[in-house]
Amino acid sequence: MDKSIESQAPRYCAVITGHGSYTPAGILTNEDLAKMVETSDEWISARTGIKRRHKCSEKESTAQLATEAAQKALASANLTAEELELIIVATITPEMVFPSTACFVQMNLAAKKAWAFDLMAACSGFIYGVSIAQQFIESGRIKNALIIGAEALTKITNYQDRTSCILFGDGAGAVVLEARPRKKTDAQSGVIFSTMYSDGSNWRSLNCQAYGSRHPVSRPLENANMVFMEIHGREVYQQAVRRIVEAVKECLEKCKLKLDDVKMVVSHQMNARIIESAAKRLELPPEKYFINIHEYGNTSAASVPLAFDQAIRAGKISRGDLVILVAFGAGLTWGANVIRF
Repeated sequence: MDKSIESQAPRYCAVITGHGSYTPAGILTNEDLAKMVETSDEWISARTGIKRRHKCSEKESTAQLATEAAQKALASANLTAEELELIIVATITPEMVFPSTACFVQMNLAAKKAWAFDLMAACSGFIYGVSIAQQFIESGRIKNALIIGAEALTKITNYQDRTSCILFGDGAGAVVLEARPRKKTDAQSGVIFSTMYSDGSNWRSLNCQAYGSRHPVSRPLENANMVFMEIHGREVYQQAVRRIVEAVKECLEKCKLKLDDVKMVVSHQMNARIIESAAKRLELPPEKYFINIHEYGNTSAASVPLAFDQAIRAGKISRGDLVILVAFGAGLTWGANVIRF
C-alpha cells in the first residue's frame, strides 16, 4: 500500500458484508422489439451484445425493485433492517419527484433508525454511493450502510426510437457496507480507494429533459419526446471507453497495483462493445472482466451492483479478491471503486 495512503488510514474500514440483486419477471427480447421497430436480433446483438432485458409491469416501481434487492443484501450480511443506519438509492427513475425513493425503501424495510436519500449520477450513481458511504463509515459517523442502484428505465424509454429502445432494462442491485476496525497488520480491506468525475458540458450526450424545472409539467413541451431518454451513441461510445480506461488506470496507479493483482473488473453494462474495447486498451484478459448485458441490457445505476452480485454468485469473485468497480454515465459522470471483497 502507498505509504502516503497508509499514513492517513482511518480508524475504520468499510467492508462489503452483503450483496443482492433483483430483476422483474417481465422479459423483452430482441424478437419482441423487432415487432415494434425496424430492427432484428442480429442487428441488436452485433452492435450491443444484448439479447433480452427485464421489464417492469405497469404496477411495479423502482422502490419495489430496490426493496427486493435490499432484502437480499441484508440477508446476505446477516443484518436486520432495524440495525441499518443509512440507505442510499442511486437512480434516475425515482419513485416520484419527491419524497426520495430511499425513503420508500426505508418504509418498506421498517428500517426506523436509518436516514435515507437518493443520489442522481445516472450510470455512475452506485459508484458515487459506495464512496459516500465509505466516508461516513471511515469517519466513525455510522456503523453500516445500504447502497442500492435501482432503475425502471423501460418507463422512460421511447419505443419508437430503434437506436435507444434496444438498450434499456429494469432491475436493482445492492450491497451492505459495515465498519470494521482497521489494524496496521491487516492487508487492505473493504473499500480501499474511490475516484469520481463529472463533465456537465457534455450533458446533451445522454439526457431526459422533462419534467424538471426547465421543462415543467405546467408548460407544453417543444417536443413530446422530451419525456423519454435521448442518447447520442457515437459520442457516448468514445467518451465511455476513454473514461473507463482512465478511471481503471488511476485506481491501479493510486493503489500501487498491477492488473495481475486484480481478480475482476466489474464495469457498468452499457454496451458489450464498449466494455470489450476498454478491456483491450487496458490489456485486460476476458477472465478479468464480467459481462451480463446479454441478459439484462443497460440498467443504469443498477448495472454495477447487479453484475457484482452475479459475479460473486457465479464464483468469479471470492472473499479476499481485489475488485475494481467502474462506471460511466449521463452528466457526464464516471468513476471507480477499488474493493477488497
